[in-house]
Amino acid sequence: MQVITKVAELRRAVADVRKADKRIGFVPTMGYLHDGHLSLISASGRHCDVTVVSIFVNPTQFGPNEDLSRYPRDFARDEALCRSAGVSIIFAPIAEEMYPAQFETFVEPGELAKPLCGDFRPGHFRGVATVVCKLFNMVQPDAAYFGQKDFQQCAVIRRMTVDLNLPIEIVTVPTVREPDGLAMSSRNRYLSPEERGRSLAISRGLFAASQEFASGERETSTLIALARKHLQRVDRLQYLELVDAGTLRIAESPLRYPAVLCVAAYVGSTRLIDNVVLT
Repeated sequence: MQVITKVAELRRAVADVRKADKRIGFVPTMGYLHDGHLSLISASGRHCDVTVVSIFVNPTQFGPNEDLSRYPRDFARDEALCRSAGVSIIFAPIAEEMYPAQFETFVEPGELAKPLCGDFRPGHFRGVATVVCKLFNMVQPDAAYFGQKDFQQCAVIRRMTVDLNLPIEIVTVPTVREPDGLAMSSRNRYLSPEERGRSLAISRGLFAASQEFASGERETSTLIALARKHLQRVDRLQYLELVDAGTLRIAESPLRYPAVLCVAAYVGSTRLIDNVVLT
């Protein structure tokens, strides 16, 4: 496994892979890897000859009062996990390598970036789209792998890939959860034991609505109300929205097309997101 920190070196390594006519899979991460990330790496390994993992805490997707400075980092652990998982290349640049002096060009996503997290994290998806586009240009993968937990992010990146004619297959991998249902996230480590217990209200609310949907319920207000009952245990519910899976606009009732029930909530000072797809 190669650990690369410079774009020029990454390009040389990728060129060698291309010469060998091998399929490249790419998993962009911000590090502090968990089983959710490893599921993406595993999916890449099943369908690609070479897997590249980027580890970069991207400053442009954090707001001024968010957790950039304290976002969890443990590169030695991440490196060991990648090696065990069969990763071929880790790309771990510093911020100055990704955003050199006088950097001023950004990718501005459209309507898909406006609702849900876009309402509460202005500029977030601009930073996400920009860094992912830059990484796509550096790695030039055949396929890139993202987790369903970040459903809106997946939608924004898929739209960007189509709109900018990037020859990359975007693969969404199902959310990986703890045995009790909590969606895996690098931010889960912020939770105290008491907060960790209350955070289960998020997945329980989503699962309750999903089960009701599976039983035939199609009224959006009923499904949202069922999830909201469980979410009373969180400290602050930022949003709970049932949206069209394709457009992310508020889903019409009764449901006739695939939809996604999305939630963002604070437990203590930790912001958690999750969703279930209703098809």
